[in-house]
Amino acid sequence: MTNKVVILGSTNVDQFLTVERYAKPGETLHVEEAQKSYGGGKGANQAIATARMKADTTFISKVGNDGLAQFMFEDFKAAGMNIDYILESETEKTGQAFITVDAQGQNTIYVYGGANMAMTPDDVKSAKAAIVDADFIVAQLEVPVPAIIEAFKVARAAGVTTVLNPAPAKEIPQELLELIDVIVPNEFEAEILSGVPVTDEKSMAQNADYFLSLGAKVVIITLGEQGTYYAVENDSGLVPAQKVKAIDTTAAGDTFIGAFVSRFNMKERNLVEAIDFANKAASLTVQKSGAQASIPLAEEVQL
Repeated sequence: MTNKVVILGSTNVDQFLTVERYAKPGETLHVEEAQKSYGGGKGANQAIATARMKADTTFISKVGNDGLAQFMFEDFKAAGMNIDYILESETEKTGQAFITVDAQGQNTIYVYGGANMAMTPDDVKSAKAAIVDADFIVAQLEVPVPAIIEAFKVARAAGVTTVLNPAPAKEIPQELLELIDVIVPNEFEAEILSGVPVTDEKSMAQNADYFLSLGAKVVIITLGEQGTYYAVENDSGLVPAQKVKAIDTTAAGDTFIGAFVSRFNMKERNLVEAIDFANKAASLTVQKSGAQASIPLAEEVQL
């Protein structure tokens, strides 16, 4: 059975500059390469990953009416997702990330939230029909928390499983924490929320207990090359990562989320199987450069 998944999140256009070195204050330098724009944003990345894994995917997002994101819509359609709920802001520009990379591979990133930060609870209400018809709704923290709370309230009332990827890492209100069924932080995000550094399996269990005590039914902590820790009531474990040579880890976490929700069954609790699939998908992502371009198709992911 194909999971129906709604992704609520950000759409960014990533702008890259390649330089020999960074300019000093007041200095002008020539740019080695002005690369073309690429699709980005954690919401868009996760939506593409979910759709490429053959889940029935709907994306709720907000862009400007400046046309900057139009090239991304073709990729969204090619992945097979429903984009009827990508809204246009009349006042804010499309979100962008400005990324500069020097000859040593060091980068600086400036993010302009733009239309992403104009997402409102009323915008979410306009997509209620899609949310109540889903099996899962997934959100990250690149859109305003009140919009996420509204989406999760609608989902909770309809019996739809709520999934939060608390990234980028920051404290979130108790009201949202109590609406989460499945939480998927990495080790750094888990520490920020729980106050407990993730250093070993004991501290992983302490983190999981914190989230379970708030009402989460499933806790998944991604640990990069160390694998993935999971916990539910009366069961926990560590699923090893795939052994590969990473070239670029961009969008690996987003790929994991999309692949996981495409395969997880909340009733059957097929956690290890879904995590194995997600780990494999993420391992393919890190072997390619870029964000959305590196996210694999379902046919490439084999257990």
